[in-house]
Amino acid sequence: MPRILRAINPGGAELVEQQRRTRYTTVSIPVTLYERIKRLIEGTGFTSVSQFVTYVLREVVAEMEEEKLRSEAVTEEEKRAIIERLRRLGYL
Repeated sequence: MPRILRAINPGGAELVEQQRRTRYTTVSIPVTLYERIKRLIEGTGFTSVSQFVTYVLREVVAEMEEEKLRSEAVTEEEKRAIIERLRRLGYL
């Protein structure tokens, strides 16, 4: 990024630099869904269908990751069994 651009608009230059480094790929959705989303986001803060879809997917993925972590958590019964085993082995 040229230093001149940074001096004129430091925040904008960093945003442009960040966008330049971000890599994207194409995901296909049905045209009818695209049109529905386009109508849905009119008058909102979303400036494009891609921006909205990215937001929604981030939310869904974060929720799924959280659920996966919860399901992998040790249950109370498993905790008791672990503590009992550690006790029998002399660690507690």
